[in-house]
Amino acid sequence: MKNHIIKTMILQTWQQSHSQELQKITETLAKITQLPAEAVKPHLDAMLEQLVKTTELPFYQKVSDEEWIQALNQWSSSHNPNIPLLSDYAVSRGGIYEDEEI
Repeated sequence: MKNHIIKTMILQTWQQSHSQELQKITETLAKITQLPAEAVKPHLDAMLEQLVKTTELPFYQKVSDEEWIQALNQWSSSHNPNIPLLSDYAVSRGGIYEDEEI
């Protein structure tokens, strides 16, 4: 819900700060498609919403250190602790680069 509110606020800010440009784009698209501006506007709005989604900050950049640590702990505890460990050879240089001569 928080993300949706942020995206809506970003979209509204874009629309307000670029209202003249968006009006020109709407008119141009209406001319190209030969559709009324009212029919073009919802498609332009949907495209802007997609652009807002793609410009969203990654998780690690938008959360506090405590939230990041909590998420990391949740992720790490979600793995099965009973998985067998790799052998010493498997994690040694020789085991990793078997085909290469050292």
